[in-house]
Formats: sequence, C-alpha cells, structure tokens
Amino acid sequence: MRDLNVTAKSTTAQLRALADAHSAHNYHPLPVVIAHGEGAWVTDVEGRRYLDLLAAYSALNFGHRHPRLVAAAQRQLERVTLVSRAFDHDQFGPFCAELAALTGMEMVLPMNTGAEAVETAIKTARKWGYEVKGVPADQAVIVTFEGNFHGRTTTIVSFSTDEDARASYGPYTPGFRVVPYGDPAALAAAMDSRVVGVLIEPIQGEAGVVVPPPGYLSAVREACTAHGALMIADEIQSGLGRTGTTFACEHENVTPDMYLLGKALGGGIVPVSAVASSREVLGVFRPGQHGSTFGGNALACAVGREVIAMLSTGEFQERSAKLGTHLHDRLSALPRGAVRQVRGRGLWAGVEFATLSGREACERLAARGVLAKDTHGTTIRLAPPLVITGEDLDWALDQLDQAIR
Repeated sequence: MRDLNVTAKSTTAQLRALADAHSAHNYHPLPVVIAHGEGAWVTDVEGRRYLDLLAAYSALNFGHRHPRLVAAAQRQLERVTLVSRAFDHDQFGPFCAELAALTGMEMVLPMNTGAEAVETAIKTARKWGYEVKGVPADQAVIVTFEGNFHGRTTTIVSFSTDEDARASYGPYTPGFRVVPYGDPAALAAAMDSRVVGVLIEPIQGEAGVVVPPPGYLSAVREACTAHGALMIADEIQSGLGRTGTTFACEHENVTPDMYLLGKALGGGIVPVSAVASSREVLGVFRPGQHGSTFGGNALACAVGREVIAMLSTGEFQERSAKLGTHLHDRLSALPRGAVRQVRGRGLWAGVEFATLSGREACERLAARGVLAKDTHGTTIRLAPPLVITGEDLDWALDQLDQAIR
C-alpha cells in the first residue's frame, strides 16, 4: 500500500499531486507542503522557510511545537492517552477545575473540535430553555448573526449566510433567527420569550476579523439578561490570548453565560474544545444525554492543563496586546491606494485590499516567505503565533508592504 513513490526526498509537486488525486477538494491550499515547524516558523519539504502568520486559525497561538506543550504531551503519552468517559482518569478533574477557574465559570463540558463545542452549546441552550426557562416543547429559538462562522456541521451551516458553506446541504435545521451583526436594534427586534440563547463571535474571524461597534457586546449582554436568554460567546478563534486579553469579551467587560473554547486550547498538538458555563446551565445534563468517546481524554486534558498554566501568568496576553498595537500601527500605514480597510484587535487583523484579491496577496506573500490566508475575496487574515518576535513581525510586515506595492 505504500508503493506510491513517496520518499524522504519527495518534492512539493509530487506530494501535491498525491493530495490532488486522492483527497476531496474541500480546500484550496497554497502551493506549500510543510515538513517541519518550530515557534513561528515552518520549513517545507524542499527546505524553504516561511514565517507562519496564520497559526492554524489561532490553534497555534503558542507556535509550532512549544517545548512546554510537547513535554506535557510526551509525559502523558508515556502513561495513558484514552480510557473514554466510562472511567475517570487523573487529568480530567484537574483540567475541568482549572479551565473553570480561567473562565470564571463553575462547570466545564470537554469535547474535541470547535464545531462539537458549538453543537454542545446549541443542545445545552435548548435543554436549559425547556427544563429551566419553561419554553414550550420544540419552540426554542437561538439568535445568530450574519457573517457568522461556527463550524460546518449540518445544523451549524443551517444558520450560515455564506453560500459556499451552506449551499446543497439542505434540508436545514430550524430554530434559528439570523440578524445583522453589530446592529442593536435588529437584535432587540429578534428577542422574545422563545429565545433561549444568542450565539455570537465577539469578533467575527472567517468574515474577515470584523470587530463590532463599541458597546455592542454590552448591548447583547443586556438584551440576553432582559429576555432571560443565554449569551453564548464563541471564543474558539478569538479567545485564549489572541486579542490581547484572555477572552475578547473582556474588551467590553462583558461576561457571557457560556464560553465556547477550542483551537488554542489544544496547543497545536491535539484537538481540544470545551463549553464552560454555570452549574445551573450545564447541570441540565444527565448520564447518557450527551457525550463523546474522545472528549476529555487524558492526552487532551494534559495538554489543555499546560495551556491553562501558560495563560495564567498573563505573559501571552501581554505580548499579544503589545505586539498587536505595533501590528495595527504598521498596517494602518500601508498605502491607502492598495488597502481599503484594516480591522482587528491584538495579534489578529483582517486586511482588505482595494485592487488585489486575497488569494493573489497570499501568493505574493508566500513567494516572499510569509504564510497568510485569504477570505471573502479581497481580504487576508493575519494571526501570528503569540510567541512571534518583534523583529520577525516587522520583517513579515515589510514583505507585505513590498508585496502589495
């Protein structure tokens, strides 16, 4: 089965041809085949080095193969990796307690992927709505927002406004109201006694790092409180240091009823996600009503605990805030004829071009040794690992400046 002419010296072209022939074409990657990563840098199969300004959509907030995270994984690999939730293991309780403390919540429900966390939140909000709030059976509504990205399951794409993500996957799951992002009046009009939750990205990532108007998250919090609905903050991309604070909601001093976490929680080593909320909310579950074979496994919990420990010092949040200010200062100085708008917060930015497509900009950057990702036609997303040095960040921004001129 391995006789596919794959060797240690296989070229980018050979490996891309294999992928093109044997994998579904659900992605359109840049022509780069990575073989090694360390910190903010990766090296391809032919020895070319690139500075990674995508960080796997924030899953690599701590860079590639961070020594503390690799060591935590290796220690756990030597002991036990998976027992399922049929039994407890010695990492599970501490992980839940430590993540609850980081989020300021009482309980945690660990899962694997971001989409699983969102699905879990939907089920939680509906179950809470029926059993605690008293919404009539099968009438619960969850409010979501235009431009949202919460995953790609059939339920989640049912309330997507991105036709690429949604088209040809019907029939769609009912029970959602979609309103414009950043419009308090539209949200207020959508609220009624059947609304059990408002699912929001504090900053919309896939939409192009869209930051809501000042005061909007506070308005969402107030609307949820007034109507007895749960404010559900999807911080899978925006959380865990990305925006200069542990959670993006902190920029408006807003505390949601539920945090959804993922990506960086696994340290770039294993997929780890979690829902964090109060005892009243997550307490609606009873044994057998929701679960996951791999959710909360020993390896995931060990890595997640080290991530939490690293965040507990505030070092990475401080780096993100300081370097993020510099990032946005540099981006705001790009030529206005080439750049239509710059958005973002902390070490997270969306750069919208006036004349270039996002794909073309990413191809030019890759040719200069910088990796980024396009979205929605004319925008690229920049999300450097939080461990990036100031010198490397400036070098990457120099390449961007030259690439678009």
